[in-house]
Amino acid sequence: MTAGVLRGVPMVETTRGNRVESVHEIVACAVGRDGEVCFALGSIDVPVFLRSAAKPMISAVSVMAGVPALFGLTQEELAVMTASHAGEPYHIAAVRSILEKIGLDERALQCGSDYPYDYASAEALIAQGIPKSPIYHNCSGKHAGILALCKAIGADPATYMEPENAAQQRILAFCAKMSGMERDGLIVAVDGCGIPVFAAPLENSARAYMRIATLEGLDDDAAYALQRVRDAMIAFPEQMSGTGEFDAALIRAGNGVLICKGGAEGVHATALFDIGVGIVIKVVDGAERARPAAALASLAAIGGIGERQAELLRSFANPPVRNRAGRVVGEIRVCQAVFR
Repeated sequence: MTAGVLRGVPMVETTRGNRVESVHEIVACAVGRDGEVCFALGSIDVPVFLRSAAKPMISAVSVMAGVPALFGLTQEELAVMTASHAGEPYHIAAVRSILEKIGLDERALQCGSDYPYDYASAEALIAQGIPKSPIYHNCSGKHAGILALCKAIGADPATYMEPENAAQQRILAFCAKMSGMERDGLIVAVDGCGIPVFAAPLENSARAYMRIATLEGLDDDAAYALQRVRDAMIAFPEQMSGTGEFDAALIRAGNGVLICKGGAEGVHATALFDIGVGIVIKVVDGAERARPAAALASLAAIGGIGERQAELLRSFANPPVRNRAGRVVGEIRVCQAVFR
């Protein structure tokens, strides 16, 4: 594993008028069913923090521990456990339901107080004089799921964010196994919401998503758990994302043959069931605005989406840039020369 500088390929550009104002470099890697790299851009051997794109694997650990059956969780609640949610009312209701079912309340959440990402939901709370709360944090579903894991295995919910907690030990071990690495080979730091977050070369992370896509090379418990998580994300894509959000739109356009998950700092990962491929991209400068266009261009390059899906997702692939008054002043687009 190389600890060098992450270097990508200039792929996404932002224009103002008829001038290119900014250019974003992308690193991307896809791994096929045979375990070999089938698409690569940039330095795929440099460790990258997977951030929230690890959430499907984190949720699978809870499923392997029997959390859904033990506490009677619904598919919607399992979906919100994988979420970087927008804090809309249905998200908050699902997180509260999980906490109630495991015998805890919002005070158990240690992800930090926030208002919802969804503007209308945040404005409604402010208008009612309701302060920021951990329940509105976009990772509150994941935290509720980890608290449920603690309750299921007898770990201390009060220390659920610590790497030494038995729940986090299980999560990190499973993520390492999925990535084809030794647990001690993971670089571990602290995520934005406070839990341990791991970094691995993009090739290894793409291999993890290939395993999510194929469910091959896994023991029966892991394959079953990942299937449950996949099914929940497909059944309730808005629950694990938000109304009008890119991940929900991509999963809906995939019509049952893929799941995807974005992560902070320009990370995005997709598991493609029909072709047995996992692909992960990273915007080198962390710009979130470049992520959808880069993800869609990379998926198109490996045959992961067709013309119908591309048309459904066109608004994400080539969005306008607007000023504060709402006037279109430019666009975000893919530099086509990358794929020529």
